[in-house]
Formats: sequence, C-alpha cells, structure tokens
Amino acid sequence: MQAMLSFDQAPPLAAPLRFFLTAPLFAAAAGLLLLILGPELLASRWTAGALAFTHLLTAGFMLQTMVGALLQILPVATGAGVARPLGVARAVHGLLTLGLLFLVGGFLTYRSELFQGALLCLGGGVLIFLVAVGRALAQIPMGSTIQWALKLAVAGLGVTVLLGLSMLVNLAWGLSWPLLEITGIHLAWGLVGWGVLLLSGVAYVVVPMFLLTPAFPGWLTRLLAPLLFLLLALWSGAEAAGWGGAPLLAALVAAGCGTFALATLWLLVRSKRARLDATQRYWRLGLACAVGGAALWAVGQLWPALGLWPGLPLLLGMLLLVGGFMSVITGMLYKIVPFLIWLHLQNAGQGRVLAPNMKRILAESAMARQMAAHAASLALLLAAVVRPAWFAWPAGLALLLSNLWLLVNLWRCLQVYRRHLRHIGEQLAAAA
Repeated sequence: MQAMLSFDQAPPLAAPLRFFLTAPLFAAAAGLLLLILGPELLASRWTAGALAFTHLLTAGFMLQTMVGALLQILPVATGAGVARPLGVARAVHGLLTLGLLFLVGGFLTYRSELFQGALLCLGGGVLIFLVAVGRALAQIPMGSTIQWALKLAVAGLGVTVLLGLSMLVNLAWGLSWPLLEITGIHLAWGLVGWGVLLLSGVAYVVVPMFLLTPAFPGWLTRLLAPLLFLLLALWSGAEAAGWGGAPLLAALVAAGCGTFALATLWLLVRSKRARLDATQRYWRLGLACAVGGAALWAVGQLWPALGLWPGLPLLLGMLLLVGGFMSVITGMLYKIVPFLIWLHLQNAGQGRVLAPNMKRILAESAMARQMAAHAASLALLLAAVVRPAWFAWPAGLALLLSNLWLLVNLWRCLQVYRRHLRHIGEQLAAAA
C-alpha cells in the first residue's frame, strides 16, 4: 500500500491543517452548549439545543476533519490532486465555518434569516468542494478500491448536502415539507454514505501504514463501498415510499458497517507494534463503540419497549458520534498531523537539515492524557442521556475540556513546525 502513495504531490500544509485546527473548536462549542443548557438539551433529540449540538459535531468536527483529510489523501493515494488546493481550502473552510455558525444560531433562535445565511454559506462551500474534488476524481480511472471508496463517499456527501439544504429551505421559508422523514434519510447518508465510506477509504491507507497492520482483505475493499452505497440508496427509496422492507435494508446497512468495524479491529489485534499507543487505543475505542451502537440499534428493533424509549436516539447518537466517529478521527489526527509536519519539514530541509522525529513533534504522553479526558467525556455523555439531571453539566464540561486539550496538542505540532522551519532557514543560509 505504501508503495502506491505519492507524497511529492501532497498539497501545501496550510490546506488541510486549517480544517484540522478548527474542528476541535466546534466540538468544544458543543460541550459549552451542553454546559449552558444542561438537562434541557437532552429532553429529546428534537430540542433546539440537541439539533445545534448534533450539527456542531457532524457539520463541525466531522465535516471539517474529513474535508481536510480528503484534500490531503486524494493526491497522495490517487495521484490526482485538487487544482489550486490552498485557494479551494480557504474558500471552503471560510464558507463552512460561517455557515455552521448561522445554522447553530438558527436552531437556537429559529430566525429565518439565519437559516437563509446557513443555506447560502454551507451550500456554497460544499459546492466549491464537490466541484474541485469531482474534477480531480474524474481524471483517474476506477483502478483501485481506494478510488472507489473516495468517489462514492464524495457522491454520498452530495446526497447528504442536498437533503440538508432541502430542509434548510423548509426552515428558512416556512414550507410544509415532511421534515421527519427527510431528517432520518439525511442522517443516514451523512453517517454512512459520507462518513463510513470516506473513513473506510482513508483507513485502507492509514491503518496499514501508521498502525503497522496487515492490509485489509481484498474482498472487503472491493465490496464494502459499492454494497453500502447500493443498500443505502435502496433503503432511502423504501423509507420514502413507506415500504415494509425498509427495516431489513437498514439492518443490512448496519451489518455492513459492523463488518468493517470488526475487520479493522481484527487487523489492529494483529498489529506489529510492540505496544499499544494512543492512536491504536483511539481506534479500538471508536470501533468498539461502532459495534456497540449497531448492536444497540438491533436490540431496539427486537425489543419494542427499548425502541419506544425517547432516550434511545440520543444514546445511539452519543455512542456513534462521540464514541465512534470522534474517537477514530482523533486517532487519525494524531498520526496524520505529526506526519505532515515531519514530511514538510523534511522537504524544506532539502536533505541537508533533518526534520525532528515524529515523537518529538507530539509526545505520546500528551496524546494519552487527552485520550483519557475524551474517554471520560464519552462515559459522562452516555450517563447524561440516562440521568440528565445528574450528569448533563459534568458531561458538557468534560467534552469542552477534552477538545480544548486536543486543540492544544495540535497547536503544539504547528509551533514545532514554525520553530524548526526557522531553524532550517538559518542552517541553509549559513551553509550558503
């Protein structure tokens, strides 16, 4: 797998890094929102606070990191980079950030002009991103399973955004569209059609390379992305039409996601690393939460009493968003960001000034302590769903602090880059 990677085609460091540094701020804002609203936020998945909280994690933390990761991995894994990546990154980052602020403000105040602003900014930002990435993807043949996963993930993002924008039109102009039905389909496409497909495509590169595992099974890399995309499309049609086979199709989608999680866990068990580091622990935690979420959903389908509990969607959301996606994404950030710092410093040194070791860019102890804070926030969030009056405020504080800690760790990587870049300039000038 590593032989296929073209690191000389990597975009400028500022292109992905701006997304990686912004993402923890949105997750911290979600914690602050829970700290302010307390148990009121967790009264239902449909409260204004819960909707704002969810989108701070999905359209904030997840979307920011995944857009940055795709801008970075696309030229490296496929050889087809985005034209003018830094300009695209600046435009997309600015529009997505402003659009999310409008969206959260709209949910909390229900002012139509804020939803209109969110519609314009989010729609514009994603459109620029899809056009730029779509042009790059169109240049490459369907020659590898990674490209399949990336292309279908970008298509999944397009579907997710179209559904989301349709709901924003409804909220901005007070139309009477079936929001409940659209919301469920929008969420499924965002989590599976965009999230799982992109993470799987990135994992095919990142897991064997950074975590020293065997390669993913060929049958999984060939079949997972197209099958999940097809099943999700069939389920969406069945759900919209009210067909009775929709639950079966949903179960098959969940089974596909669970298969990927279990296969990745099995590879991590077979890692060549002598001991577990924070990244591996993050991956194991995230994948275990994904399997647990799928199992909880299945139990909810078979046990009507649990399925009727209003807290079940919130519990699933915390387990999948914070426990699953946030854990895996944070684990990837702790490998990708130090590696990119090392790579760009190595290139800047021109073979005459060596880059610092990755462990000097970000210490293992700093990652381990932040992960402990993240695990505590996850435990408190799950407890807060069951006992909001007891745990809502501690959970919000823990989520706020753990993500500020993540931001500090990533910012330290940037400071190392800046200091060493100055050192390289001085050494090369002295040699000249």
